Amino acid sequence: MKILDKYILKTFLRPFIATFLIVLFVLVMQVLWQTFENIAGKGISLPFILKFLYYTTLIITPQALPIAVLLSSIMALGTLGENYEFAAAKSAGISLQRLVKPLVFLTIILSAINFLFLNNVYPYAMLKQKNLYLNIKKKKPAMALVPGSFNSDIPGYQIKFDEKYGEEENLLKNVLIYDLSSNKGNQKVITAEHGKIISEEGSRYMTFILYNGYYYEEHVKSVTSVIKRKKMAASNATFDEYEFNIDISDVSGTDDLDKEKYKKSFMMLSLNQLKDTIPDLKASYDEVLALKAKNIYSSMYANDLYKYPDSIITENIKPIILDNFELKEKISIVNSAATKTDRSLSSLKNSIDSIKIKRKFLNLFDTEFYNRIAFSLSCLILFFIGAPLGSIIRKGGFGLPMILAIAIYVLYFFGNTFGKNMAEESSISSFLGSWIAVFIMVPLDILLVRRATRDKGIFNIDAFIQPITNFFKKIIPKKSTKL
Repeated sequence: MKILDKYILKTFLRPFIATFLIVLFVLVMQVLWQTFENIAGKGISLPFILKFLYYTTLIITPQALPIAVLLSSIMALGTLGENYEFAAAKSAGISLQRLVKPLVFLTIILSAINFLFLNNVYPYAMLKQKNLYLNIKKKKPAMALVPGSFNSDIPGYQIKFDEKYGEEENLLKNVLIYDLSSNKGNQKVITAEHGKIISEEGSRYMTFILYNGYYYEEHVKSVTSVIKRKKMAASNATFDEYEFNIDISDVSGTDDLDKEKYKKSFMMLSLNQLKDTIPDLKASYDEVLALKAKNIYSSMYANDLYKYPDSIITENIKPIILDNFELKEKISIVNSAATKTDRSLSSLKNSIDSIKIKRKFLNLFDTEFYNRIAFSLSCLILFFIGAPLGSIIRKGGFGLPMILAIAIYVLYFFGNTFGKNMAEESSISSFLGSWIAVFIMVPLDILLVRRATRDKGIFNIDAFIQPITNFFKKIIPKKSTKL
């Protein structure tokens, strides 16, 4: 390896290691801050918290690596330009392409490492972290209840409250509870102004004590007639204090925090596993659509429709079918068609939500497969933005390069997230949604590389101003000067 290559690599690796560790620390702390409420105060030992941070670090690494490459490339090339080392290299006949050649090879290696992380380490870490996090939440279910939204972590109940307060955060305000434990729908509703949760570690029951509330229950028996069901009595009452127990044995008492219960999430599978899973999901989705189409086809009696040979077609039959019937028959036909159409539309409306959920579930796996491949190229794509940008601005340090790196990565991350969301909602294909950020950044790569190799600025302001100036010079006559 030549001395110049060693020097270029050394100039790049110093800020790369520093920025990678800083970005990784910031992103891990952000995740820890978001999950701190579900971890703190649950009697979780320090080794398990450190294990959670370890898995989180592995998950965040593929995101931190492209940011570090982008920022360090801007800083390294900007420092070389700021110290006039570019000018010295060009005077010696060394082009910009030759200077960044070792960095290109290094970035390709980093992209390969990023791909290996995304394909092997990321699914493993996601599996471990997700199961560890859920087991920690279940260690004290009362602490997992979140104010402001319905909580369904406890089977058979939907619990909502506005505020959780007190030293142990077990006091509730404006409580609403739907009791679904009978598996017959929402038959029991309890509201209260205030409430209290009593839950001892190791106990299979969680006790709710509610104050100043209202209780309503429908006494629905096992009858099939809708008319009889409507006649069944319902009871309601107000109370000053109401106490009841909820069995939480299915979600609490998890001593083994390493227990792996959730293994089939799309984020927990490698590319080969995703590739094997997607065809099965696609076949299942197509089967649902085919079955629904077959039901509509049968309900319309479409199988009774068939073509007559031309040789037996009656000449007196009019081209418009309804014109061949009397008025009463026309009305009967139209009403029958309208009824069957409404029935089919109603059937579609009832099943459209389940079809959308099944399609979105398929899209999640499909998008994840393409996104793993596309995102593994992010190091290479962002390097070809950072390197020419650094040589153009000729500014090192953490000031301007940091601002530019954040702005560029936000654009890349927004494009990637926007594309994934659209693909998950079936607005665009999974391939396009995963690669849309790449399609946005590659033209910017080409533009910056061309301008950097030609030793031009980011924008040539004279190219815009000069035509305007020439235009005004032509229409405004020059004043003649008399001697």
